[in-house]
Amino acid sequence: MVIGVIESDGGTLYCTALFFGPDGMLMGKHRKLMPTVAERLIWGCGDGSTLPVLDTGLGKIGAVICWENYMPVMRMAMYGKGINIHCAPTADARDTWLSTMQHIALEGRCFVFSACQYITRGAYDKDYQCALGNDPDTVVMRGNSVIISPMGKRLVEPCTTAETILHAELDLDEIAHTKFEFDAVGHYARPDVFSLSVNEAPMGAVRFSK
Repeated sequence: MVIGVIESDGGTLYCTALFFGPDGMLMGKHRKLMPTVAERLIWGCGDGSTLPVLDTGLGKIGAVICWENYMPVMRMAMYGKGINIHCAPTADARDTWLSTMQHIALEGRCFVFSACQYITRGAYDKDYQCALGNDPDTVVMRGNSVIISPMGKRLVEPCTTAETILHAELDLDEIAHTKFEFDAVGHYARPDVFSLSVNEAPMGAVRFSK
């Protein structure tokens, strides 16, 4: 299971994705590297120490949060780790987001799961100042979650009218088949021209040595 949380560490908040195994134990986490626009007023920046792609019984799973998916080098790092199931929790419910998810599936030859909440004004406290109005049925975010195959096919069409759960059956062999023609970090790469260096060390403001 992959879920999003607001993580508190010391006096700083982080936008974080958590990974849990079938036994309910925490397997790893990813902190969003770069908060977007006004998010920078609230959240701190993650570092390279939380960029896991976890090898599970379902395949290699990782998460890239919301507009991090627009960072080409971030995507390349995930492809370099052999990601099979690319989780993209987001707050972007626009149709343009769906084309981005299809591009990532095609580029990384991976399955893409993008989850976006469906929520109405009635889910918030009465004193919440909602710019869209105070009718409890007003849709604040319309969902538009999607599951996409390594060839960019929507395995489940997005739902924008209600809260729901999407289901799809995955054939992981499809990843190998599609990589015969395109592998962004393999036979279609040009490391003699382009290369990417990723710093995965924790980058705390205070470091202690003995």
